[in-house]
Amino acid sequence: MNVLQMPADMQSHAEALRRKGRTIAFVPTMGFLHEGHLSLIREGRQRCDDVIVSIFINPTQFGPDEDLDNYPRNLQKDLTLCRELAVNTVFTPDNAALYGDHYQTCVTLEKLPNHLCGLSRPVHFRGVATIVTKLFNIVKPHIAVFGRKDFQQLAVIRQMTQDLNFNIQIVGSPTVREPDGLAMSSRNAYLKPEQRVSALCLFKSLQMAQEMVRQGEKDTRKILAAAKTLIDSHPETQIDYITICDPDTLEDISEISRPVLMALAVKVGRPRLIDNMILNS
Repeated sequence: MNVLQMPADMQSHAEALRRKGRTIAFVPTMGFLHEGHLSLIREGRQRCDDVIVSIFINPTQFGPDEDLDNYPRNLQKDLTLCRELAVNTVFTPDNAALYGDHYQTCVTLEKLPNHLCGLSRPVHFRGVATIVTKLFNIVKPHIAVFGRKDFQQLAVIRQMTQDLNFNIQIVGSPTVREPDGLAMSSRNAYLKPEQRVSALCLFKSLQMAQEMVRQGEKDTRKILAAAKTLIDSHPETQIDYITICDPDTLEDISEISRPVLMALAVKVGRPRLIDNMILNS
């Protein structure tokens, strides 16, 4: 398994693979890999000749009061997991290699970031779009695989890829959950045992909403109110947002007449967790 740190080396390696006619699947991560990331790697392995994984904790997508300094890290374990899954190349740049002292260019979308997580994390998706653009130019993949758990991120990257004419297929992979339903996330490592129990309220509220829709409820206000009541009943929960919206535009919907996205972000103690589900009657 190749482990490359410099962007120029990664570009040269990707160009050599393309000249040989090999297809490249790319899985960008911030490390501290779990089964959710591994499912993305397996998806890429099924689709392409070579799988490239990047491990980089991107500072530009963190706000000033967020958890950049404390974000979990374990590079050696990450590399071991990648080897076990026969990843061909791992790209592990540092801040200096990707941004340098005089970096001044950002990629910004006008509409999609103005919903969901973007409301409370105003710099987040600018940072995501910028780093993914840079990584696409460095890794030169044929496909890139992202998880649907980060639904807004997936929507932003799809739109950006279309708008900037990247010749890259964006693949959305299903959310991977713990046996009890909790969506896998690197931030789950922050949860204390009692908080871990409260964190299940995210998935439970989505399940409850889906059942309400199946039984004929179309008023999103009633569904959201029931979800809020359920989440508030659990200790140490603080709702950032709960919304039911159009899966394409992320704009709020008041009455359900077609499949819709329900998405939520909830702080459980200190960790901020997200989850989502397509509600379908």
